[in-house]
Amino acid sequence: MVAGREVTPNDVKNTQRLMEYWAHGEGAAKIAWGTDGDFARCELELGKYVSPGVVKGLCANLHHRATGAWPGHAPGEHHSSNHGHKG
Repeated sequence: MVAGREVTPNDVKNTQRLMEYWAHGEGAAKIAWGTDGDFARCELELGKYVSPGVVKGLCANLHHRATGAWPGHAPGEHHSSNHGHKG
């Protein structure tokens, strides 16, 4: 496997297996997708394995895969700004 690229069908299979682990498997349980702080937990967990230049994008894609929404837009998540917030 070439860093950052899937060269063989096995590479694609391994990538999908890891994405499933972090989106819906045991890794997802560590992150608790759809709850406050999920993106930060993803960065912390996956930052152990991938470079700082790709971790945010990877976490955004995993968030979308896990919740069906992009970061900050899943049910139950709260935005850090007050735009559109009643109160």
